[in-house]
Amino acid sequence: MQDIHTRLAALQRPRLMMRAARIGGRDYRRLAHLPRLLGYGVLPRHTEALLRLLDMEAEQESLRAAADAGHSLMRQIDLLIAIVGEARLRAAQGSLQTVGIT
Repeated sequence: MQDIHTRLAALQRPRLMMRAARIGGRDYRRLAHLPRLLGYGVLPRHTEALLRLLDMEAEQESLRAAADAGHSLMRQIDLLIAIVGEARLRAAQGSLQTVGIT
């Protein structure tokens, strides 16, 4: 199993999709967006959320690559936005822990 950094680095999607995800990631709010994608209840930690989001997005990507009618472009972009947002939050949390703030 690959670690989270390897999986994020290996994420190769069409340029326009990633651009939309980065733009949407600027307005990402964990409490508003994540429950809609992962289900309501207790929110998982950033790493666990990222792993689940990556698995869900990979499923959408395989549908897209197969030109399957079950593919939802909006769902895939929503997942990519959440991945970008969670990765940013995880990185920010890591830098705060390094400084000793948390």
